Amino acid sequence: HAHLLGIGLRELTLNLEGIGSIEELTDVLSANVTETAKGETVYGRGWIETNWRERRFPTRDDLDEVSPDHPVILERADGHAMVINSAALAKAGIDATTPDPAGGSIERDSDGRPTGVLIDNAQNLVAGLIVRPSVDAKRAAFETGSEVYARYGWTGVHNMSVDPDDVSLMAQLASDPSETGARARLAIRVYNALDASGLDWLAANAPHTDKTGRIVTRAVKLYADGALGSRGAALTEPYADRPETSGLLLMEMPQALEAMARARDAGVQVAAHAIGDRGNRLVLDWFEQSLPESDRKSARWRVEHAQIVHTEDIPRFAQLSAIASMQPSHAIGDLFFAPDRLGPARLDGAYAWRSLLDAGAVIAGGSDAPVERGDPLIEFYAAVARRSLDGFSNEDWRPGQAVSRAEALAMFTSAPAFASFSEDRLGTIEVGKAADFTAFSADIMTIPPEEILRAKAVLTVVEGEIIYDGRERSSDE
Repeated sequence: HAHLLGIGLRELTLNLEGIGSIEELTDVLSANVTETAKGETVYGRGWIETNWRERRFPTRDDLDEVSPDHPVILERADGHAMVINSAALAKAGIDATTPDPAGGSIERDSDGRPTGVLIDNAQNLVAGLIVRPSVDAKRAAFETGSEVYARYGWTGVHNMSVDPDDVSLMAQLASDPSETGARARLAIRVYNALDASGLDWLAANAPHTDKTGRIVTRAVKLYADGALGSRGAALTEPYADRPETSGLLLMEMPQALEAMARARDAGVQVAAHAIGDRGNRLVLDWFEQSLPESDRKSARWRVEHAQIVHTEDIPRFAQLSAIASMQPSHAIGDLFFAPDRLGPARLDGAYAWRSLLDAGAVIAGGSDAPVERGDPLIEFYAAVARRSLDGFSNEDWRPGQAVSRAEALAMFTSAPAFASFSEDRLGTIEVGKAADFTAFSADIMTIPPEEILRAKAVLTVVEGEIIYDGRERSSDE
């Protein structure tokens, strides 16, 4: 689970990943504003405030200090919140009288004045201010994203929330040689889940495979709720640190059941985003209502993230044959703030890999890049160590939810192959299957956990073709 276009765009636009404070954010913004033509929107993505010394979201007032004239839109790393300045608010016509849209929130101060923070569907109010990437920009982003992921050691990606128009573009890039001619411009495998607007396309074409066999499209991505960090994840009880809210539902039951019925009838796999315990419970309910019991195993419907789950709902994943598509790095980032958001009791079902596996569920591991860095070794480490990158953990982190290395390896190899209907040719190294594999600079199955983070991919191979070769650089290091 990742977003290939976003991975590439992160490298090609204002990247706010790693920003350490509001002061640093405004410093980076100030430098960018000076290079932007007057009146043009400044757009960036990647900030996350959970470890900032200010312990709060940035606001319009912070941005106005360095950019009073240019509209500014800075998206949070998770893609479920953004902060915009006063110029952007004015240009979008957002003021104290603007109502919250369905499935979204315009954050306001005690006087009712918008703070500049927009949550989930409220972000659509400024969509017209963001310049959509051109076809050429998308080509560059897809190629860059493929290069980045190959360098990290991924042989493929389950590409989420895809524009239907981009399927043919990816197929073209998968057939075109790169400038060196050594490999295709898009060399990794791509398994596409189109956004909801692609249901008509999927009904007419899925399952669709390009002529290279590497670009497969047969799933639809639906959104039940938002994200935990921006308090958009839908909870059954209020947030512990904001008792006036229980999060947001981005899809109501009639809409969800209609979309799932269309997917079922067309043989389309559903990949439903659910992060909060209410979001997960509803998605499981909708799966149960939409799929006859006899069809559940073959449908392989997926819950994307499955981050906060009621403990009594954990067995339902296996009972409904619902695949838990999870990203371990979310836990080691979120568990710094999840206790504040959730309180102690709900942590028992948070990022509950061990409990889900023990209940018989399939967990397909991913990274959710560009929300996270995207390094498979960070994901593997997170799954087996359940510690922060500097080794921190405590009882709130529920260390017993870590998994074995063999289980973690399966989460990132055979389980994603199963989740993409390709276990007959991918996911394990054995005679008769495609030669997709990765070599690392150290044996991640045996070295101490902290050393996993110092390892690097040195060879990435797809169908016998080397798509990344870092052996010479690794030996120099």
